[in-house]
Amino acid sequence: MSTSLFDLSGKRALITGSSQGIGNALAVGLSAAGAEIVVNGRDPDKLARAAAALRETGVTAHELAFDVTDHEGVRAAVDRFEAETGPIDILINNAGIQQRAPLEEFPADGFERLMQTNIAGVFHVGQACARHMIARGAGKIVNICSVQTALARPGIAPYTATKGAVANLTKGMATDWARHGLQINGLAPGYFATPLNQALVDDADFSAWLAKRTPAGRWGETHELVGAAIFLSSQASSFVNGTTLFVDGGMTACV
Repeated sequence: MSTSLFDLSGKRALITGSSQGIGNALAVGLSAAGAEIVVNGRDPDKLARAAAALRETGVTAHELAFDVTDHEGVRAAVDRFEAETGPIDILINNAGIQQRAPLEEFPADGFERLMQTNIAGVFHVGQACARHMIARGAGKIVNICSVQTALARPGIAPYTATKGAVANLTKGMATDWARHGLQINGLAPGYFATPLNQALVDDADFSAWLAKRTPAGRWGETHELVGAAIFLSSQASSFVNGTTLFVDGGMTACV
């Protein structure tokens, strides 16, 4: 099979929350497949550093700062970028937050922050980009889910709820937008060593449990998400819609 199916040359990818962690790894990975990258985040300094690092490798990288929880701000930023720079062909909805506490003590404001960032943010950015993709009759949206899309652990029930919702929102987006030439799918990482998971990475007991619980026997490395992201962003997945691809070392395959 020709590797041209996975070639992203001439495509432009917006990756939310891409100044660090998984988002940044996906930015690097998609750029290696030929895509221009639109780096997004809320911190202008971190955003500038991430874009500069990409440019140092010869990548065409743009900076687009917005808060995914701000519906009007997201739409204005995307519309302005499309008008001034050009089309966003690929969207990876990666921005997300985590908060841990026993459910009976979970703060209401923390619950709302999780809902607004992890679910509403996917809707806000997805809708803003899809309006333009629909008009062109083509587009790729990849929503970052989680192993918690399918599983739960103590202390993160609200996060688990958000990631389950993202998978179902992905199905809904595909149901509404596939007929317009869009492919919308979810990518669900297992446990990866990222800033979001740093507290768990530093916990020797948790890391030992993880190694026993995961058939692969280890934490994932962020570069191991790149192949799946390229597949879902490329012509290779032209008839894949509304599904969630787990990249979790086998965790959801076993008990």
